[in-house]
Amino acid sequence: MAGLFDKFKEGDSEGSEMVEERQSYEENDSEATRSEPEVVESTPENENRSGLDEVRSGFQQSASSGSDIGISSLMDKRAKLEEAIDYVGMMISNLKEKRTGLEKEIEEESVDIKNLKEKLIKVNEYIEEETKGIQTLSNKRSAVEREADEVGNLITSLRDKLGGIDRIVDEEGSRIKSYKESRDKTSSF
Repeated sequence: MAGLFDKFKEGDSEGSEMVEERQSYEENDSEATRSEPEVVESTPENENRSGLDEVRSGFQQSASSGSDIGISSLMDKRAKLEEAIDYVGMMISNLKEKRTGLEKEIEEESVDIKNLKEKLIKVNEYIEEETKGIQTLSNKRSAVEREADEVGNLITSLRDKLGGIDRIVDEEGSRIKSYKESRDKTSSF
């Protein structure tokens, strides 16, 4: 903001001119009060003329003293200050608009973030449900594996038993065969 009021700055010479003009105005004013007023005869015509002359001279004096005391430069400075104030007011208005825009953007971002947070919470709940579902499936699979192992063990056990029965049947069949053979041999005698 260093150059914000550069266009409104006046040189130091103008400020010193104003002081000089003020001093010259004070000197002129003190000289005017020190000088003796003119003595004019008091007649109605003279009074009207003198009053008119006083007004004219007062107007001329104020006009000349107006430029002597720096009123025009003072008015210029006042106008420039008014411009600076208007400029600052415009900057404040722009800053308010920017701040309002930023507040709106922040609110929109806040809403978006809240929506994302809600979605992430739902995704997290879904993941937890799926994790529980997978754990349940894993437990069921483990139970089925155990049952399959038990069935496998039963099958092995039954096969062993069937194998034992098969041996017994084979042995019995062999005995019966050998008995038949031995009987056939004895009956042929």
